[in-house]
Amino acid sequence: MSAIAVARGAVGVTRSRRIRTVGVEEELLLVDAASLLPTPAADAVMRRQAEAEKEGGSIMAWEAKLEQIEVVGPPLRTLAQLRSSIVSGRRAADAAARAVGARAVPLATAPAVCDTHTVADERYDAMRKRFGRTMREQLTCGFHVHVGVDSREEGVAVLDRIRPWLPVLLALSANSPFYQGEDSGFASYRYQAYSRWPTSGPYDVFGSADAYAEHLARMLDTGVLLDPGMVYFDARLSHHLPTVEIRIADVCLRAEDAAALAVMVRALVNVAADAAAAARPVDATPTTLLQLASWRASRFGLDDHLVHPHSGSLQTAADVVRAFRSHIHDGFADDEERAAVDSALAAILARGTGARTQREAVAGTGDLRDAVAVALTTHEERTSSSPAPGTSTSSRS
Repeated sequence: MSAIAVARGAVGVTRSRRIRTVGVEEELLLVDAASLLPTPAADAVMRRQAEAEKEGGSIMAWEAKLEQIEVVGPPLRTLAQLRSSIVSGRRAADAAARAVGARAVPLATAPAVCDTHTVADERYDAMRKRFGRTMREQLTCGFHVHVGVDSREEGVAVLDRIRPWLPVLLALSANSPFYQGEDSGFASYRYQAYSRWPTSGPYDVFGSADAYAEHLARMLDTGVLLDPGMVYFDARLSHHLPTVEIRIADVCLRAEDAAALAVMVRALVNVAADAAAAARPVDATPTTLLQLASWRASRFGLDDHLVHPHSGSLQTAADVVRAFRSHIHDGFADDEERAAVDSALAAILARGTGARTQREAVAGTGDLRDAVAVALTTHEERTSSSPAPGTSTSSRS
């Protein structure tokens, strides 16, 4: 706990606030149950959708590749609900995969060398034709967090103010060290692979909802993007829900880390919305510097120094996480949620990210399948919670 302790005033002075809804989308890798190699099983898994939905409020959805599936959770309000929903959603997806000889695992890239197969879909086919190798080789699994906002104006004000802190979320979630049969040297190689999309990564300060809309319109006018769903900023306004969608994180190895990250994102949004309501100025850190901060988070996760969002200097990962925790202090729903996040951050700093866990699993044998095996073990150890009810937040990217 001492690594993330935050000096504040009296405990228990959380002012009353509306509890914003949080919905999460987790992309899971599909592997053959025997070989643990990626398998194009999404068609067969999706045919088990009706059975999977019996597990609770989450639904399964198509992603771009047959070697992955998306689990879309309902909008929820408490950390306990989020944890339960994530666990039950993963359990349902894995049960559907098991029924067809596969497994669904929370890994952000496939460790083994593999070919990928694009889902038969008119839009995905158009993306394949336009983007060639980028689409052909794309197989990454992210963790997307939707947080409710009152209006698009508030949403853009939030986007403008959370920019400097997004690399910290990437560092905390890093879970993709292996790629195409080798150690990539990165904690999150998913972020590097995904950065090949022309609209991915950090974004500029927009200033208003009108300016955001105009910026997207100009992007579409270039003829590069197929549609607004291809705006792959690290965070964006949802084009079909009243939410901001934070997209920078890897899918987390552990369900409890994912749930804690989701409420941290909500706290970050709350703090940004409060700052906007008080007309406090935006930190206009240049996008080029944010790109470097995100690169460093992708490269090292929590295993080296990170860029401090305020000073722009290198500081230890623990110090930057501590600064992040201090920044979001007043954004939590209550003291219980705040204490739970403190415990989660202490655990992550002590044991490391999913990337470290994967590397430790492979170190003894050199067999990349052990990275998949440890993901399955971690997943199975945390599948006893009951599901949470609600309505889906499904979206297409």
